[in-house]
Amino acid sequence: MPLHKLFLPFAGAYFLSYFFRSANAVIGPELARDLGLSAGDLGLLTSTYLLSFCLAQLPLGMLLDRFGARRVESALLLFAALGALLFALADGMAGLATARAIIGLGVSACLMAAFKAFSQAYPPERQASLTGWMMTSGGLGALAATAPLEALLHFAGWREIFFVLAAATLASAAWLFFGIPDKPANSTNSAHPAHAPEGFAAQWRGVRQIFASRHFWRFAPLGLTMTGGFMAVQGLWSMVWLMQVNGYSRAEAADHLAAMSFAMLFTYIGIGLLATRLARRGIPPIRLFAGGVGLSIVMLGLIASEALPATHLLWIAYGLCAGFGTLGYSQTAAGFPLQLAGRATTTYNLMVFAGGFGAQWGMGLLIDLLTGQGVSEANALRVVFGVLLVLQATTFAWFLLSRRAALVTRP
Repeated sequence: MPLHKLFLPFAGAYFLSYFFRSANAVIGPELARDLGLSAGDLGLLTSTYLLSFCLAQLPLGMLLDRFGARRVESALLLFAALGALLFALADGMAGLATARAIIGLGVSACLMAAFKAFSQAYPPERQASLTGWMMTSGGLGALAATAPLEALLHFAGWREIFFVLAAATLASAAWLFFGIPDKPANSTNSAHPAHAPEGFAAQWRGVRQIFASRHFWRFAPLGLTMTGGFMAVQGLWSMVWLMQVNGYSRAEAADHLAAMSFAMLFTYIGIGLLATRLARRGIPPIRLFAGGVGLSIVMLGLIASEALPATHLLWIAYGLCAGFGTLGYSQTAAGFPLQLAGRATTTYNLMVFAGGFGAQWGMGLLIDLLTGQGVSEANALRVVFGVLLVLQATTFAWFLLSRRAALVTRP
């Protein structure tokens, strides 16, 4: 099957997944005003998406390895469409949180299913570039959920927007189910012949093997704090920071987020174009991952310190560097046999989304705690960003100190 026929349905679904994930950063103030939500309420509401997404990852990995990407993702997208519809109809915190959790469950396979399909169809040396192109589609979804979404709110309410998203998600499910096979018949990954489906007991042993691996625990803490933390900042608290600390209007803050998302998109395109070529020239993806993650922590530190006035440039640099964190998926999966590919990436993704849920809700709870003691919201935000930075720096140090743990190559 030609690459574009396999790639585009997965890319379209991942675009929607990232839009859903990021939309609350822009519509959050609208929800808070309409429903009288506190910072903790808004953090919990937004993070229910991440929680259900996280809880789905381990069974998702087993389902992908047993039933294939097409069937699993297209079925789950039906739940996402239902969740978007319920979100549009909800009239209170409970209904919104439940609907967002259903959306999170429904899009939980969008990236992992693509990785599974690509691992079956293409050789290992192409995986980093394919990861970059998939993340590009997600970056476009994140970009659409910034300034374009803010502009759309002047013409339509958030309810009408979610009615449209429900229809688009249903169409995406149909495209995946009818547009591609479970596994391309002309797979070019001939080095890895197909394995007979494992039973669930054997699959669970594979999950335990991943959790017991030193290789996995080299990357997992960074996924938890760095990628998960970036998810929390991008998906909610960036907008609040820009409005409360920097004093920008909603439109100005959305422009900053659009610039950050565009920079992240640029990184994904660069990975897609150059990662395979750089690896052939002796610059492996692990170096890109380490350099990008380290610099992203530095950029967040500069944002939180308010040491430089060029806020646009800092948020652009933050998005540019944080985009390299996506290489953690392929680098984690590289340490395991191909038959564990679905479980390896979903187990890593569990750590990422657990971190995103914990950071997104936890930052809101800490803000409420501090403001309840008389601290201004701006100063409370400074504290929670500082806590996130300390956690990220600690896990990055662990990653560097554990570099002697040799990467296990696929047999």
